[in-house]
Amino acid sequence: MGEEVEIKKDGGKEDPESKAKAIRYPRAVPFILGNEFCERFNFYGMRTILALYLVQKLNYSEDSATVIFHLFTTVYYFLCIFGAIVSDSYWGKFRTIITLSLVYIAGNLTVTAGAVPPWNLPGRTFTFLGLALISLGGGGIKPCVAPFGGDQFKLPEQAKQLAWFFSIYYFAINFGSFVSTIVTPILRDDVQCFGDQDCFALGFLVPALLMTVSFLVFWSGKSLYVMKPLEGNMMAKVSGAVWNAIKAKWNSKEKKDHWLDHSEAKYGKRLIDETKILLNVLVLFVPLPFFWALFDQQGSRWTFQATRMEGDIGFYYVKPDQAQLLNPLMILIFIPLYEVAFYPLLNLLGVKRPLQKLTLGMVFAAVAFMISFGLEWELMKTYPVLPKSNEGHVRLYNTMPCNYKVEGYGNETFDLNKLNLSPNMIAESNEKLTLKFSTTTSGCNSFSQQIVFNDLEARGYFLTGSPSNPSVVNFLDNPDKTKNGNPRLRLLSNVAKNHEVVIEGERRVEWKAQNTSNFDVPKGGYAIKVNGKEIDFMDFKIGGVYAILLLETNGNEFETELVTVSEPNSISILWIIPQYFVMTLGEVMFSVTGISFSFDEAPQSMKSVLNGCWQLTSAFGNIIIVIIAELPLFGEQVWEFLLFAVIMFIDSALFAWLAYRYKSIPHGEEETEELHEKKEIHENAGFVDSDDADSQETTKL
Repeated sequence: MGEEVEIKKDGGKEDPESKAKAIRYPRAVPFILGNEFCERFNFYGMRTILALYLVQKLNYSEDSATVIFHLFTTVYYFLCIFGAIVSDSYWGKFRTIITLSLVYIAGNLTVTAGAVPPWNLPGRTFTFLGLALISLGGGGIKPCVAPFGGDQFKLPEQAKQLAWFFSIYYFAINFGSFVSTIVTPILRDDVQCFGDQDCFALGFLVPALLMTVSFLVFWSGKSLYVMKPLEGNMMAKVSGAVWNAIKAKWNSKEKKDHWLDHSEAKYGKRLIDETKILLNVLVLFVPLPFFWALFDQQGSRWTFQATRMEGDIGFYYVKPDQAQLLNPLMILIFIPLYEVAFYPLLNLLGVKRPLQKLTLGMVFAAVAFMISFGLEWELMKTYPVLPKSNEGHVRLYNTMPCNYKVEGYGNETFDLNKLNLSPNMIAESNEKLTLKFSTTTSGCNSFSQQIVFNDLEARGYFLTGSPSNPSVVNFLDNPDKTKNGNPRLRLLSNVAKNHEVVIEGERRVEWKAQNTSNFDVPKGGYAIKVNGKEIDFMDFKIGGVYAILLLETNGNEFETELVTVSEPNSISILWIIPQYFVMTLGEVMFSVTGISFSFDEAPQSMKSVLNGCWQLTSAFGNIIIVIIAELPLFGEQVWEFLLFAVIMFIDSALFAWLAYRYKSIPHGEEETEELHEKKEIHENAGFVDSDDADSQETTKL
């Protein structure tokens, strides 16, 4: 760290402001910020495409992918405690970061290897192994980097610089997240590799390379770092002190001012006092996981929500996973705005204590999910109707040059004209109906056909053959939208087998006789060609499910018709902005304030431990997501969003009550005049003003 210059003052006492200016800003900070930028690029870049990879390549359902995504996040943040213990007790922060970064890199490369198709590796196995290594490496270093950066400052002289460091640190986190959220979806979707229409392997590889750069940047600053001495296994000491106090209080009739004082004789006054501070703060942490339960769904539920929206905004097509870049982009804008505009405004409204800001951040999260509830309510109107339990669906596709009147579906009669699609017919499972197809078209014969409604199945009946001798092909239909948002197609053709039929555009698909399988293509315009000659040009939109009906008429002439089975996405992805806007307002209030509050409130020996506990709140938040996702509470996603919003409002009220009752415990060393300013910070850490708080200012975020 920089040199300290002596400042002489008449009268003896040094001016803290002048002394702070005399201490050089730590030259090690840029290396720490560079490391954090690259590491966050890696983490968020990989995580941005992870949910879609699980669904599109590893063939998990959206619910299963959500569970896996959040279980990974849970383990990642649980291992923050492991990192805190190792760094404080055995290796120190620097060695912990260096060693576990190598594990982190190995995990990224393992996930990447599993995503390379020619290697034919077991994708699911390599993904889970890679995610486990990423959890160990990334979770292990997570609680160390911010406190290690804080260690580079001399307190209390550099208290203001330290406060700004946390803002810049959070800026670096989100700048890395912002860049990677732009880049990795482009690598995933716009680059074609190994014969696929996308390239998840490259989307995982580039973040892995950035993690390697992160390691090298951090190592480069080694000679400049301030290394604080180890404090021993503080987690074990705290656990021992707490357990000993509980047993002593149970077995002893002696009254103490605090129940932890029963352990003072064995563990010493300093450890007991610091444990009181730790437990005092941890009580506040109890409601915090619910915030992360909402916030972390940006990478899962909100991303899946975006796949059902129209990404074309005129000058650019926004990919579903790119919607996540709204969060880091807004943070990059909001952090400076908060300092110069929003926080002063909140101060005028009486919101200036850290715990008040944390409460407001939680309320914003609840409001964001109320907005997502409203958006999902509107999106539901655009979703296809799918078979439910004890129910089957049937659609009729007509590629005959005949117009039919169909009878036999209850009391309903409907027209099924040439190159057209019938209404969706719904009946109970295993019900059999005999439909009568009557026609007055010249040269066409009437006929009857039995159809069967299978449980939870949508089936199609494809009318083909000659007008005088029609036949029906029965196949498993799929009216649902694709997992990646691409248009889903089915070509139903009544042409001779010797004709070459091709759908050609960004992707080329060859049709084979009697092939009724689904396939998806990138959105856009496609030519329909028969024997090399273009006979039609069709436009397929995101989220649409289409059937192309092709009929050969006399003299090698062809007719086509595009029928829409399920409507394409019609609600613009821009409508997802409000929920991201409100959630990001809440995140800045919640996360930046929480990191700074945890660092300030923690004794020097327990800064990594308390930071690890802060990260642990995210782990428990993701457990909440997994539990609710796995419980069969709702048939529709919209009600799950509403449930999360209601829980968050209740949770905010609980935290506000705890914050109102919270009394900060000053650290022992803060009783000196030299650290009087820091004591004022602790006295102002609560939810409401103290008796003389009107005359005090807090330097916390």
